Amino acid sequence: MAGSIAASAFFPGPPAPPAAPKNTLGERPDSLDVRGIAAKPASSSSAVRAGRTRAHAAVPKVNGGKSALADGEHEATVSSSSAAAPRTFYNQLPDWSMLLAAITTIFLAAEKQWTLIDWKPKRPDMLVDTFSFGRIIHDGFMFRQSFSIRSYEIGADRTASIETLMNHLQETALNHVKGAGLLGDGFGSTPEMSKRNLFWVVSQMQAIVERYPCWGDTVEVNTWVGPHGKNGMRRDWHIRDSLTGHTVMKATSKWVMMNKLTRKLARIPDEVRTEIEPYFFEHAAIEDEDNRKLPKLPEHERATSAKYVRTGLTPRWADLDINQHVNNVKYIGWILESAPMSILENHELAGMVLDYKRECGRDNVLESHTTVYTDCTNESGETTLHCEHLLRLESGPIIVKARTTWKPKGTKCQETLALSW
Repeated sequence: MAGSIAASAFFPGPPAPPAAPKNTLGERPDSLDVRGIAAKPASSSSAVRAGRTRAHAAVPKVNGGKSALADGEHEATVSSSSAAAPRTFYNQLPDWSMLLAAITTIFLAAEKQWTLIDWKPKRPDMLVDTFSFGRIIHDGFMFRQSFSIRSYEIGADRTASIETLMNHLQETALNHVKGAGLLGDGFGSTPEMSKRNLFWVVSQMQAIVERYPCWGDTVEVNTWVGPHGKNGMRRDWHIRDSLTGHTVMKATSKWVMMNKLTRKLARIPDEVRTEIEPYFFEHAAIEDEDNRKLPKLPEHERATSAKYVRTGLTPRWADLDINQHVNNVKYIGWILESAPMSILENHELAGMVLDYKRECGRDNVLESHTTVYTDCTNESGETTLHCEHLLRLESGPIIVKARTTWKPKGTKCQETLALSW
């Protein structure tokens, strides 16, 4: 029924023609036109039209123009012949051009949509959602997030900087707290911490870099937390290449609490411990931690050591975080400010240990000290370096103590596959 209605909309049926007179059985009509339809006998109206045509031919023209009588009779003849045209199947068809245009538009739109659905990138890691907040994995004890290395995150050697990787660590730590539903109104603070004006500060950090990703690479960061002593928390990270699975960097850190009003360290309240203990996971990203003591002052007398100092370092407004002190990643950049250019050009940072002693405010002026040591411990005879750093206020108090290790650029480290969590 619906099909009949739809067909009648496009093909309106002509009125039923009058029944033609039947001849005797087996006889054909007297006359047929070129379409096989019986021709109508000439009527008086046809004779009249023929007479008018002859009369029209006989009417003279005046000054090269047509007479009014001729024009009127010609128009009457055309209109009467149009009205007398037979209503057949062919001249009742719709405008096929509009119908075909609509069908073509529909097919082109469908083809475009199918092309978008069936599109496959040349690199599988291009489909990684780099703007997601990550997800909780490993039975709720671990958090995973992926990052794509941007063009503004690479340095002169076309690889990601150490600051870029450290920012990825901080971002995943905060998103872990948010994903677990523990984010209060502070910078990584839980609801119970926010009630007591408490926030986390990093006291120690160690990182081992196996390789630096390049522009366009995608890295996958896993992070988890665990207990540290009676009054601290430990957070670990494992960064790997999303495409190959090889380890990029491993890091571990120790955190303590500080009171936002007094700016002094505080003990972990039992209410806060109750919030975070269900997420503790006993696993170390770095098995052999560097627990060697860091120097108090760069006062070495070895012939292979050299001291470099950079003074007049001041925080910018953009260097402060929500807790109104300099972000811990910024300290790494200040430490490397005093490293000699020859090291930065010919070596890459392979590992570092940082010991944070106090916070740095907006109005502080700092100086960076670096002492370089030469070690020939590489089996191939390549020179490796390690440096000891101090970042302190010009007035004397130490902000950060650090140790860094360096390897020649282009050295292939033994790549390790990350664990499949």
